Amino acid sequence: MPAAPLLSPDEVEAGLRELPGWQLREGRLVKQFRCADFMDALAFVQRVAAPAEEQNHHPDVMIRWRDVTLSLWTHAAGGITRRDLRLAGSIEEVAQGR
Repeated sequence: MPAAPLLSPDEVEAGLRELPGWQLREGRLVKQFRCADFMDALAFVQRVAAPAEEQNHHPDVMIRWRDVTLSLWTHAAGGITRRDLRLAGSIEEVAQGR
């Protein structure tokens, strides 16, 4: 499957305006989520796994006690694509359902 086309900086910024709390850091879309405790953080990551699997696009995950940091970029394209914005939107839907 060919890599998705990279988004322009303007397209990335426009996408971020629709994703509260997400930031562009070192060429990746990044957001930290605060959970109630460590077990809630693990459960949140498990819930994020469902849309990630459905979209066949997986975030980098870092868990520090109750904080979960998710980082998105399309490895095959070497940057941000629509796939990243779509998955970030799905993660937001998961987070709102907590």
